[in-house]
Amino acid sequence: MLKSISLFSGNANQPLAAAMAGYLEVPLGRAKASRFSDGEISVEIGENVRGVDVYLMQSTCTPVNDSIMEMLIMADALRRSSAASITAIMPYYGYARQDRKVAGRTPITAKLVADLISTSGIDRVVTVDLHAGQIQGFFNVPVDNLYAMPVLLESLRQMPLQDAVMVSPDAGGVERARAYAKRLNASLAIIDKRRERANVSEVMHIIGDVKGRDCVLLDDMIDTAGTLTNAARALHEQGARKIYAAATHAVLSGPAVNRIVDSPLTEVIVTDTIPLRDEAKACAKFRVATVSKLLGEAVRRIHNSDSISSLFV
Repeated sequence: MLKSISLFSGNANQPLAAAMAGYLEVPLGRAKASRFSDGEISVEIGENVRGVDVYLMQSTCTPVNDSIMEMLIMADALRRSSAASITAIMPYYGYARQDRKVAGRTPITAKLVADLISTSGIDRVVTVDLHAGQIQGFFNVPVDNLYAMPVLLESLRQMPLQDAVMVSPDAGGVERARAYAKRLNASLAIIDKRRERANVSEVMHIIGDVKGRDCVLLDDMIDTAGTLTNAARALHEQGARKIYAAATHAVLSGPAVNRIVDSPLTEVIVTDTIPLRDEAKACAKFRVATVSKLLGEAVRRIHNSDSISSLFV
């Protein structure tokens, strides 16, 4: 049983927070997040946190803006309640895709959200598979970017893959696919695609041999699933035996679930950094691997001043 620690959760992903609390053998802290009639968020912490190391779990997923504001307001309430420290556990870090100026007069929202987090009084951030690693440098507080690889690898090792090929859906994910291929003793392939505009992608051709082999598409997130399903069709046309996908964040916005249902994908493995949408829960193609133990162990090690990086050796 950990002492002088409290784990609180916003409304975005309470099942994951409850699973973390179970792993840590601590009760989930009492807090109430409600709304005024005009939509403003009101927070009340229901227990004493004076001098306590507080861990605040909130995944900034849909509704993204509400989730972020709820976390910031909870952090402010905890800070004004004299918590010794506040660590934000953000399994999914929203607004991360705008991490640089890609055109004139555009924002860098990943930096903006980082500034808001620092201003709210949060002392440390723990997240999972940031969209871009350099976002850690946007913060003025320590950031632990955990990797979901151990969780996804465990699921992949349980699958009857034959002559497996780890496939990167774009050039930017090659390093991730290579890391999985090395640990699974599998081959590597790359999808060469060009994106004409946001959320629209076009598969060009495949670099690597996939004919008659089981392919696993790897990505950090599945948003509209356009990239994923286009890549799956390209692999199918090149004679792939079975096509799977593994991703950390199941954003699944817009037509994502329908696209996956209609695609050649056999199974899609995702983690619970974001709660699965109801239509995805009803779809037999989805399988969820939990990151509750990974996050819980990270909290334990932070609290005991132990190494986090040794989790991924």
